[in-house]
Amino acid sequence: MSRLLVVDDEFRIRQLIKKYAEFEGHSVDEAVDGMQAIEICRKNKYDLIIMDVMMPELDGFSACREIKKFSNTPVIMLSARGEEYDKIHGFELGSDDYVVKPFSPRELMMRVNAVIKRCSNNSEQNVKDIFKYEGLTVDFSARIVTIDGERAQMTPKEYELFFYMVKNKGLALTREKLISEVWGYDFFGDERTLDTHIKLLRKSLGPYSKCIVTLRGVGYRFETN
Repeated sequence: MSRLLVVDDEFRIRQLIKKYAEFEGHSVDEAVDGMQAIEICRKNKYDLIIMDVMMPELDGFSACREIKKFSNTPVIMLSARGEEYDKIHGFELGSDDYVVKPFSPRELMMRVNAVIKRCSNNSEQNVKDIFKYEGLTVDFSARIVTIDGERAQMTPKEYELFFYMVKNKGLALTREKLISEVWGYDFFGDERTLDTHIKLLRKSLGPYSKCIVTLRGVGYRFETN
């Protein structure tokens, strides 16, 4: 059984999510705004947080940023706004998924279970090796990427995507392959989510963004030639 924190200023939304989450076997705590969410997360450990964006006191984006400073708990953002800018902003702050309102409770639960399963599998992996290319260093076990001696700041999903591409250096990776391996076969988003993360990853890599090559109509490849 996983422990979830549902953060939304609408009582109806919290109760709807709680009903379906408990049916799936999860336990649920609630918070009515970002400030309360931060306080609760400092006292308790959760397997996943479902966070609304538009809330009084402190919005979901700001709350997510603060929580990520002291916790690696995965976060699914909820928002009535589905513009690419909002999604990119959420991913930059470290959210693991972004669901647009109105949403299907069943689909949300499938996303919740997929994120929890994926994060659980990642925590069990312990690959102890290091990749180096010029001024780029990737420490897989420590989950650290350094660029010309400085640590790169990446979201959890950027790390997962980049590590998978580096481990498969030189191979043409289709969009379908990347989505299934990084997000899981039960991912319910679309290919634009992958393209958005590639855009963020290239930004994080700076001069080494050239290593991620776009294969038009196919996908991407990490190469150092």
